[in-house]
Amino acid sequence: MSELLKCTGITKRYASVLALDNVDLAVERGKIIGLLGPNGSGKTTLIKLINGLLTPTEGSILINGSAPGVETKKIVSYLPDNSFLPTWMNTEQIVKLFCDFYDDFRPELAYEMLDKLGVSRKATLKNLSKGNKEKVCLILVMSRNAQLYVLDEPIAAVDPATRDYVISTIINNHNPDSSVIISTHIISDIEPALDEAVFINHGRIVLHKSVDAIREEDGKSVDALFREVFKW
Repeated sequence: MSELLKCTGITKRYASVLALDNVDLAVERGKIIGLLGPNGSGKTTLIKLINGLLTPTEGSILINGSAPGVETKKIVSYLPDNSFLPTWMNTEQIVKLFCDFYDDFRPELAYEMLDKLGVSRKATLKNLSKGNKEKVCLILVMSRNAQLYVLDEPIAAVDPATRDYVISTIINNHNPDSSVIISTHIISDIEPALDEAVFINHGRIVLHKSVDAIREEDGKSVDALFREVFKW
């Protein structure tokens, strides 16, 4: 099965607010996909639905053939847009916690990345800067040998000097048969890593295209096309 994720007719309403409107999205294995849109476009709602944190008002989601639930959590590695870790723990304790939670967690990779980014194994999370907290969260997520990685703003809080390493971590440390969905506003930095771009606005997908096709057919970078599509 080459199709790893399939969203069919996904609609999500919050009372009178329509957050997603009849979204169809298919993601094949082995792809890095940018989920791109302005604030309030529906990106995070879609990500939470994929991770089973919300249920759709209408439509269906299948991950490796199963609806979001206990089984899909075993194969999906999720980075939310806010820190999700206990702040009283140090990084070594958090790594051990992830070893207990996930059979596919690779502690040796986590320690290697922590060392490269200069994050002490004995530092408690509450004493780390916001940028270093973000690094720890991303390291933990990318240290799993998952089938689908879903990253909500993975480089928003890190300094520009660290972004190249973070992006190379995303590219090099996921299973080549798995896929990565990245929601971000920093398109120019992440663009070299992308295979496909999905533009979403007002809860609807307005474009889903390969990055090569955007460059060849539109004659623009993904960043330039995004600015054109979403200009005010």
